[in-house]
Amino acid sequence: MKEAAAASVSAADRSGPTSTLLPPRWHRWGEAGLGLLRRTPPLVFAMAVLGLGLTSASAVFVKGLRKANDTITVTGASTERIRSDHADWTVEVSQSGASQQAAYAGLQPALETTLAFLRAAGIKPEELQSGSVKTDRQEVRDPRTGELRSTSWTSRQEIRISSAEVDRIAAIAGRSGELIGQGVPLTINEPAYTYSKLAGKRVDMLAKATADARGRARAIAAEAGARIGAITNADTGIFQITAPNSTETSGSGSYDTRTIDKDITAVIGVTFRVD
Repeated sequence: MKEAAAASVSAADRSGPTSTLLPPRWHRWGEAGLGLLRRTPPLVFAMAVLGLGLTSASAVFVKGLRKANDTITVTGASTERIRSDHADWTVEVSQSGASQQAAYAGLQPALETTLAFLRAAGIKPEELQSGSVKTDRQEVRDPRTGELRSTSWTSRQEIRISSAEVDRIAAIAGRSGELIGQGVPLTINEPAYTYSKLAGKRVDMLAKATADARGRARAIAAEAGARIGAITNADTGIFQITAPNSTETSGSGSYDTRTIDKDITAVIGVTFRVD
């Protein structure tokens, strides 16, 4: 029995004093690891435990801060068909002559013919305004010597029509080519159709674009199991006023004046808080 006990003690001495007390994963440290643990001051263990606690607390704090500052930015848009309520139209009568006096004298009957046509078509006196007479001199010179060969003059006068009856102006402008058929030297410009209540319309369009942005933000947040909170920022985009169903856009905004009916589009980028 004594021999068996001695053999048991000898085996224990060979395997080390902690072989039966330490968890199995500690055995792979070997003698070097155990020696290091024996030499480690107790303060180091305390600092390590404290560091782990601070790291955990920091992670919770950062997560809470990030959630409180979560936002989502969505672009909203609103498009509406509007109808122009004002028309500006200009035509220019011109006449050439061998002298300045002759050009001016020839301009007068052409100007009277044009004004008579416009009045007969339904343009009211208060809708008409005549500009000042302008005269240009044209010289023809010999291309080789530069010697003056001839001189001619051209007198021109602009007639401006401004009216709220856009359909009537459009119809008259479409018929104005008849004057050219009568021999009147006329330059016919395209009428410009505008909308005079644009300032108030912009406010309404921005409100609708913001509502559109909120709806999109709610749909996106719902997919993440979140809710939309207050607006934290809003950036108004450029207004686009284009011909109906047009895809034309401009970085500085566009304003179509060629058509009576137009599409106005407002765009706004809205940032919402996420709760």
